[in-house]
Amino acid sequence: MLAPGELRTAPGTERVTGLTIDSRRVQPGDLFVAVGAGVDFADDALGAGAAAALLPEDAFGALAAIGHAVRSKSRARVVGITGSIAKTSTKDILGALCRPQLRTVVAEGSQNNEVGLPLTLGRLEEDTEAAILELGMRGVGQIAELCETAQPEIGVITKIGPVHLELLGTIERVAQAKAELIRALPPGGTAVVPAGDPYLEPYLDRDDIEVIRFGPGGDVQLLSFTPLGDGSTVEVDAFGQRLVLEFPFAARHNATNALAALGAYRALGLPLAEAHRGAADVKLSRWRGEEVPLPGGGLLINDAYNANPLSMVAALEHLAERAGGRRRVAVLGDMAELGPGAPGYHRDVGEAAAAAGVQALVAVGPLARGYLEGGVPLTRWGETAADGLSALREILEPGDCVLLKGSRSVGLEAIADALAVVPA
Repeated sequence: MLAPGELRTAPGTERVTGLTIDSRRVQPGDLFVAVGAGVDFADDALGAGAAAALLPEDAFGALAAIGHAVRSKSRARVVGITGSIAKTSTKDILGALCRPQLRTVVAEGSQNNEVGLPLTLGRLEEDTEAAILELGMRGVGQIAELCETAQPEIGVITKIGPVHLELLGTIERVAQAKAELIRALPPGGTAVVPAGDPYLEPYLDRDDIEVIRFGPGGDVQLLSFTPLGDGSTVEVDAFGQRLVLEFPFAARHNATNALAALGAYRALGLPLAEAHRGAADVKLSRWRGEEVPLPGGGLLINDAYNANPLSMVAALEHLAERAGGRRRVAVLGDMAELGPGAPGYHRDVGEAAAAAGVQALVAVGPLARGYLEGGVPLTRWGETAADGLSALREILEPGDCVLLKGSRSVGLEAIADALAVVPA
């Protein structure tokens, strides 16, 4: 049996057409796989139209086996994307670029683990031509396991930096874990990596794969970035070809993500001259630079999905660029999983906030106290998101440009919900 366990089938079931672990999202023909407490909802799933319900002995093993089986039967070309930052945004951009050219399945949100990745593979159809997957990790060996399931032929690594140090200890170990994607590529595959990254170079020694580099000195380079309202014009040199693309994002760091996406787009054999067709349709996942108007012409930048030192600095630079003449206010939560060096990383980000011209800073969480040492003129601290909201209300003025950024554990999106207003 592919996935040992109890299989309950609906009367008349002939074939399964989808995969889910949530009985509330069952579509007719789905296979419902019970994960954890999901065993209590198997009958609900069947009642909602599921073709079958699997109560597996090993839920994660079952999902991996099912995802692998679907992938093995598919002719789709699979792109796996990982990195210390920008996995999801790069995935979103690449998906948009591919859709006008190929029948494409893209991972939803941040479905990047032993549950989310098989669910994405479960969406492959007979006519799917490209699958854009995100691969997350918390330690060595996990990306290798995801690759066993997904069998990517193109691998994108966005950036190597200080993440998951609590488990991995050093940035070199982070690179080792991320580079499992490169090792997993088949002969003839393609690795898309940042140009000149010293942490990745030791893993780029395979002579049976193509290596595409993006960024300064690479095969795909940014020539210019011009913000235009809520969007931007991005000029690129891609493999010696000049491209001008219009994107619906205003953050400069997303232009770098677009370079990585263009590298994978080229690896898929798609014509660079046609990349503009999908560029305008990029839709980033939730809480990645979402913009909401505030009273008095103010602006809220909700980038609260997650945070690490690299993404914090990028978000602060975007705040400085987006604020224009408005007062710059940053609400910054803890950065999690940084290990013993966490206090120093938080102090560094506080200094980056001051360098970006932040005039008022609200720090949220125990580690976030370190931000207060960076030299921002006006500061407040709160232990929780609720405390942070109260502190922000004390100092917020009409017309401010406000950035929200922190690790998921802090839950800063609650502040965005409290501040959101409907445009007049």
